[in-house]
Amino acid sequence: MSKSVPERYQHLRTFAFGDSPALADELLELVIKGMKTATCSTEDEPNTSSPGEQWVVLDGRGEPRCVIETLEVTYRRYNEVDAGFAYDEGEGDRSLVHWRAAHQRYFGRLGRFSEDMMLMCERFRLVEVFGDLPTPQR
Repeated sequence: MSKSVPERYQHLRTFAFGDSPALADELLELVIKGMKTATCSTEDEPNTSSPGEQWVVLDGRGEPRCVIETLEVTYRRYNEVDAGFAYDEGEGDRSLVHWRAAHQRYFGRLGRFSEDMMLMCERFRLVEVFGDLPTPQR
């Protein structure tokens, strides 16, 4: 792992949000600002998490930017996600309407969208931001 990651985090798994460098940077910025404290993925994605697990989050260039810690993992269908979870994802106007539209587009790009698809819904907290790296560009 990069020398910019403190030694105490070098053993952690890494990931980037989204499916493009621009989206990775946009969502990372929301995490660092404290607006994004939740995320979701399809239940069959390899990056499943469990409470207490920490992750190094990468920016759109693959550079490590921060550490988050999983607080809660629940499983629910796309059409069962509520306004509170949508708000905690921190995207757009933070409404359920925006969340549904954005996630339908995202999962559609991945070829996985359906109204009753099962999602792993994760809440997390920001543990540490690596301060020696520039702020992500939008």
